[in-house]
Amino acid sequence: MDLAFPADHFATSVQRVAQTLGNSSARIAVLDGPIDYRHSCFRGADLEIIETWVSVNGHGVATEHGTHVASVIFGQPGSEVRGIAPYCAGLVIPVFGDAPDGGVASCLQLDLARAILIAVDRGAHIINISGGQLTSSSEPEPLLADAIRTCAQRNILIVAAAGNEGCECLHFPAAARTVLAVGAIDSRGAPLASSNWGSVYQAQGLVAVGENVLGAKPGGGTWRKTGTSFATPIVSGVAGLLVSLQRKAKLPPDPHLVRDVLLRTARRCVSQPRQDSRRCLAGHLNVTEAISFIRGDQIMTNRNVIPSGAVSVVDEHNSPRGLPLDSAPATRLVVDTAVRPSDITIAAADPQLDGNGISASCGGDAKCSCHSSRSCQCGGKRTARLAYALGTIGCDFGSEARRDSFIQAMPPSANNPLVAEQLLNYLSMNPFEASSVIWTLNLDATPIYAIQPVGPYAMTGYERLLEAFNGQLKHAVELVSIPGVIGGSVRLLSGQVVPVIAPSVRGIFHWSSDHLVRTVLGMRGENSEERAAYDSQASGLSDFFSRVYYDLRNLGVTPEERALNYSAVNAVQAAEVIRSTTTDGFDLDKINIRRSAVCRPDSDCYDVELLFFNPDNLLLANRVFRFTVDVSEEIPVTIGPVRAWTRRSSVV
Repeated sequence: MDLAFPADHFATSVQRVAQTLGNSSARIAVLDGPIDYRHSCFRGADLEIIETWVSVNGHGVATEHGTHVASVIFGQPGSEVRGIAPYCAGLVIPVFGDAPDGGVASCLQLDLARAILIAVDRGAHIINISGGQLTSSSEPEPLLADAIRTCAQRNILIVAAAGNEGCECLHFPAAARTVLAVGAIDSRGAPLASSNWGSVYQAQGLVAVGENVLGAKPGGGTWRKTGTSFATPIVSGVAGLLVSLQRKAKLPPDPHLVRDVLLRTARRCVSQPRQDSRRCLAGHLNVTEAISFIRGDQIMTNRNVIPSGAVSVVDEHNSPRGLPLDSAPATRLVVDTAVRPSDITIAAADPQLDGNGISASCGGDAKCSCHSSRSCQCGGKRTARLAYALGTIGCDFGSEARRDSFIQAMPPSANNPLVAEQLLNYLSMNPFEASSVIWTLNLDATPIYAIQPVGPYAMTGYERLLEAFNGQLKHAVELVSIPGVIGGSVRLLSGQVVPVIAPSVRGIFHWSSDHLVRTVLGMRGENSEERAAYDSQASGLSDFFSRVYYDLRNLGVTPEERALNYSAVNAVQAAEVIRSTTTDGFDLDKINIRRSAVCRPDSDCYDVELLFFNPDNLLLANRVFRFTVDVSEEIPVTIGPVRAWTRRSSVV
């Protein structure tokens, strides 16, 4: 079955072959525009609508795109649109917003990374992204690269559109090595002229019907659309059915095995002219063969893959699943500024959202408030998201009017609120004004969250933020920890939209690495031997902090990220480890985080492992230290003592 016929006939055919409509144990996330969940095709669908920073107008182009894409996967049997995997559980995470002028508010790579991590945290097996960014760079921004890497490590499959520029070019995230890229063909099986191609996609992409794909229209009814955006959910739906078959056979879900099977069973474009064969990528989606492999009817003899559902190992460095990104030729490159839906011409390049304040939107009639509690209900689903993030404090005003109001209120001799010292002096004299400033948490110069203290101790929260801000200006504060609940979003003066954290005040700390080292290790000794030992321990502890703060920096969303960030804030246990290793000349090698095999009831525990090696003798056994962090609440906590053992050196 190579999909050489209209896509709306395909759903019935593939379900008949697979003998499944999917099941709720397989979860597919759709990262796209908002959806009209009132459409009749979604009635009875197991959909969780996740609140994001996106403005929902209800009838814009982004909503049309998102509704169409989601219906191709989740349209219910007997409705106007029969989806590919209607009984799979769905996550709808809007990343493209409806602009007031009728265009689309595209998203930053940072926002796409944030949405991917939300999908990871919500237990997605498949992530559908019918969009991307055309770029001349061979690497995405670090936080997007980290999010994609997290999916590879967690065995979560990203399915992304190859793009519609009709060129041999890079389109992220489809060009990332562990992603399954999707191009589009017409009903006769010929590649669409607009569908992108390239050597990367030939190794890690396939094509499916993307011409006149039937989908739901916001407000009711159906229409047909063309492009890689609408071929992508067909492949995601098939992947969801294959994961469902694994679960039906009582096997662990293995989305990356599904990816391998889809690529290896793809039907080659033998009927196309030689010059067009590359446009078919690795080949046509071949559902019959893929299902046969997943069921164990056949065996892949040319790869170390057993298609019976056995768990595959994801090796980012040695996997043959794709080519390095920098090997992709680019005969025509157009650099864009943001991630956008693959089949939409952007009318508004920058997000333009209604209002200047923070809003929590669940869509439609659902009522939601994520600012005053740990969770909110959107359509009966829990939507609270915890964060434990590290960064620096910044301030913003959201609008020129709000900024000008500060100019008028501040003393004439020092009335520039954009000068941090002048603003801080004014807020010190008028602390009640602190709540009128939009406080942000930044990674380098990029805001990743807005911070809004709430509840009876909100003023204490603002006092903590002012203390940290003042410390930064005096170079006495290097980083700040912000634990709390994510809910709502705010537009900054630059037009960037960021999520809001309602922080847990008792977990707000600020520090510098040097001060933290002195606090943990105490005063430096008097004699040369004591000083040498102190300096060695201080160097090791600073190295650990730097690795977490700068090399492994993150958004603090997934349990692994929260456990890692907390381990750096709670430096006491790390100091115990550093003391025992630096004395013997060992240096920090790796930091690993994995779910703990032992945990308390109703908790979520992760083990943070520090691996050390001896740089002077690589044949010595490595030392491993493990401590466990419970991240089930806003403020994580370590449980149990530090465990230690040796492990055979990897050097042969």
